[in-house]
Amino acid sequence: MRILIAAASFAANISGLQRHALNLAHCMLDAQEVESIHFVVAPWQQDIVSASGLQHDTKFVLHVAEMDRSSIARNAWYYRKLPALARAVRADLVHLSYPMPVDTSALPCPTVVSLHDLYPYEIPMNFGFPKFIFNRLALRQCLGAVDSIACVSEATKRKLQKYLPGFSKKAVRIYNNVEPHDSQHVLQPGGWNNGPFLLCVAQHRKNKNLMLLIRAFRRLITTGAIAAQTRLLIVGITGPETRAIRQLISQSSIEEQVLLREGLSEAELQWCYRNCEALVSPSITEGFGLPVAEALLAGSRVVCSEITAHWEIGAGRCRFVNLQYDGERKLAEAIVASLDEPKPRPVELAELSARRITRQYADLYLRLLSPVLEPPLSEAIPATTSGSRLP
Repeated sequence: MRILIAAASFAANISGLQRHALNLAHCMLDAQEVESIHFVVAPWQQDIVSASGLQHDTKFVLHVAEMDRSSIARNAWYYRKLPALARAVRADLVHLSYPMPVDTSALPCPTVVSLHDLYPYEIPMNFGFPKFIFNRLALRQCLGAVDSIACVSEATKRKLQKYLPGFSKKAVRIYNNVEPHDSQHVLQPGGWNNGPFLLCVAQHRKNKNLMLLIRAFRRLITTGAIAAQTRLLIVGITGPETRAIRQLISQSSIEEQVLLREGLSEAELQWCYRNCEALVSPSITEGFGLPVAEALLAGSRVVCSEITAHWEIGAGRCRFVNLQYDGERKLAEAIVASLDEPKPRPVELAELSARRITRQYADLYLRLLSPVLEPPLSEAIPATTSGSRLP
């Protein structure tokens, strides 16, 4: 199989979407059925690929799409130019790493899209008005056009059934691949001074609930509930909430103790997981909960909101807190309680392993390419998938 993975997006620094696409490519390069992986990024994302090491594999082919960074330009490239690229590389299957408008009638092969969340419906103010309306339209167009929808969690699959039930028949659940990292391949972030710190890995969006986290951290510092030298490190790309976050930090007079960082390498991020006092994830909603999974694999204490995606990954392994009422106080108390416990050992998350995810995607791809042959399917693939067609 020749697989074309379309991963061009707005972000120039690594985020959850890019990590999903890179991990997907890593997995499929190991599949014996795969002849080559053609990986498409935007011009401003080439360094992300270089840092991943993917280009060392002879089956990996990088394509840099000529596009502007605006939303209109990116949407237009996916709809108008992606089919031509798929024909040029003789792709057997196109995998969109996240939903974008796509003209499947012009594509010579089946299409799969990774669905991470239903934020345009679940929390539209993540995008603001009227932008969320266009996000909904683009999402519906993509989900209606593709042959299969790969939901990254059961939580996302259920939300698809809730908000867009007409598309749920062609949905499957295939988790994100998340692997433990070699402890020798960690690197302290540049400019970081030693000392205790809490960690949060999150883009600056409303669903991440960073404003609540900052207020809870301020409470802990001002009441003396944690050591005065403790810092809060928030790692994630900027977004719609960045201005409000910076303003709150300034008004709270904790500029020296709340640090916003983005663009950390994988080795630096792993150092943060291994050395933080606790990973705190207070999200209102999530599609998967990648930081929770990575923190558990690294042996971090984890304090997280009581939401479905977190339960799916961390049940029995995390300290959960219901943040619906008096969330600031309850989050602060949960952090203190977590710090009183011994640091846990790294856990195993076999359901997120590369071996299992590779097999599940390979089975899905084979089914779309050869629906008559009915290859054996992994546990996450349902007995039927609508929209299949021969290439």
